[in-house]
Amino acid sequence: MAGLSKGVPLPTEIKLHQKSRILEVAFNDGKTFRLPCEFLRVYSPSAEVRGHGPGQEVLQTGKKNVEITRVEPVGHYAVQLTFSDSHDTGIYSWDLLYDYGVRQEEMWRHYLKRMEAAGASREPQSGKA
Repeated sequence: MAGLSKGVPLPTEIKLHQKSRILEVAFNDGKTFRLPCEFLRVYSPSAEVRGHGPGQEVLQTGKKNVEITRVEPVGHYAVQLTFSDSHDTGIYSWDLLYDYGVRQEEMWRHYLKRMEAAGASREPQSGKA
């Protein structure tokens, strides 16, 4: 099935905590990951963020206060997230969400280093999320 690698755990529960802006995903291997909306937005699997090949990634800035406004299932293998900044083109497979959960700290440090190198800010500009 597309979006699923053999042996990768499947989600048993997905909860959106709107106040804390966290997407909590529990998997059938007993692991639970708390993924911030900002993290999921800046690492969206969409072409708009990832580009169409290595080195084409687009640094996402000003997303500190972004929220997830909708979580829609995509078949039996993924969810599509809609964010408060209207971004809604990334498909988050179970494999991807599990990988993000496992590598979240490392990925976040990398993102912050990229932001610092670019002289960019996580803070939204003029009220945008």
